[in-house]
Amino acid sequence: MAKDKKMVQAITSMDEDFAQWYTDVVLKAGLTDYTSVKGCMVIKPAGYAIWENIQRELDRRFKETGVENVYMPMFIPESLLEKEKDHVEGFAPEVAWVTHGGLEPLQERMCVRPTSETLFCDFYANEIQSYRDLPKVYNQWCSVVRWEKTTRPFLRSREFLWQEGHTAHATAEEAEARTEQMLHVYADFVEEVLAIPVVRGRKTDKEKFAGAEATYTIEALMHDGKALQSGTSHNFGDGFARAFGIQYTDKENKLQYVHQTSWGMTTRMIGAIIMVHGDDNGLVLPPRIAPTQIMIVPIRQQEETVANKVEEIRARLAKKFSVKADFSDKSPGWKFSEQEMRGIPTRIEIGPKDIEANQCVVVRRDNGEKVTVSLDEIEEKMTEILDTMQKDMFERAKKHRDAHVYDAKDYDEFKRIMNEKSGFVRAMWCGDEACENQIKEDTGATSRCMPFEQEELTDTCVCCGKKAKKLVYWGRAY
Repeated sequence: MAKDKKMVQAITSMDEDFAQWYTDVVLKAGLTDYTSVKGCMVIKPAGYAIWENIQRELDRRFKETGVENVYMPMFIPESLLEKEKDHVEGFAPEVAWVTHGGLEPLQERMCVRPTSETLFCDFYANEIQSYRDLPKVYNQWCSVVRWEKTTRPFLRSREFLWQEGHTAHATAEEAEARTEQMLHVYADFVEEVLAIPVVRGRKTDKEKFAGAEATYTIEALMHDGKALQSGTSHNFGDGFARAFGIQYTDKENKLQYVHQTSWGMTTRMIGAIIMVHGDDNGLVLPPRIAPTQIMIVPIRQQEETVANKVEEIRARLAKKFSVKADFSDKSPGWKFSEQEMRGIPTRIEIGPKDIEANQCVVVRRDNGEKVTVSLDEIEEKMTEILDTMQKDMFERAKKHRDAHVYDAKDYDEFKRIMNEKSGFVRAMWCGDEACENQIKEDTGATSRCMPFEQEELTDTCVCCGKKAKKLVYWGRAY
């Protein structure tokens, strides 16, 4: 049993060092590995399978709203990037530049896309001529490069995977409706599939996307009390259209500028899953996103009766679930700890005595609960167990989030909460960027969002005491 326990002991306790615990889980659960390319990661099969499930479910939801997938080049000429001043200034510190093609210097250097607004704008300028060409509701799945100084697997790397939607509309109202619609698509996905509760709202002007009129966000709270921006949707108005000359002829034969949106979600959501649901035994995956939902572990697998029964059960369950059987030559105890580390939602234990009794033992990963199940009703019971686990994981995460949301009505209280506790602090704000800067300087906290559901805790700004305009969620963030 000493060997069986060694794998779990290799994980740093999250209460001892949360950052090291996170790294331990990412590596030991086989999600990623380091590479010779500084700041970049190898996403291993276990990690990539989670991303494939995220991609599959998001893509389905996108297409239900009329989204079509396209693909743009990964290189952007410098002259194209510079057409929108605010946009280029926002990304300049993170851009990676290509200066040579083979051995020859390029006449114009190109950046490796940090995002693709300029490419879509260049395309739309030629593609859109008439109101009949609108709307354009496109998305692409790709990787982007941002030259981050400090990196961490999934949360912040120099190259990462994401999707970026880019749409063009005839009116400001249509663009605003699409911007908010896609934010709610993200929020519903994260809550329903990843079992992570989020706060939906709008970013302040200081925190909005470079070049946007408005940025909407979903903010999640990690186990350590830090916030994670989990998906954003941007309304560009007609700013990019004017910079790139994207015009269309309306029904009155007059030239108009289009109104655009952009929205994205990345592989950092895998990091969110780890930090919201994981424990000191490793990864804990919500059933709806888990690549393997059920792992069958045979006891005394060398016996033909056991092997045959396991294969029979696997085949039955495979019609409805993602299920595997572990016939490796490791001990059952080692297999148990390995499946826990990998976060597989449920395991089925079955041996000769279970077969005689026409039953098996089902173990939940999230709470360790064991239940004996008749083999005659295994499909129905596994449906019930997995559905209950999905619901329980969301409720557990919501309870943790709600327990770490505090209200502050004056600045002394705000600073005290930030110094003594971790989580979100709700407080009123006057709308002045100087107060945002002061709060960040004094506490390290930033405005996470102005929630759609507004309340009036007080009528004065928590920082300066002037007339308050908005309720804001504040917090330290990844």
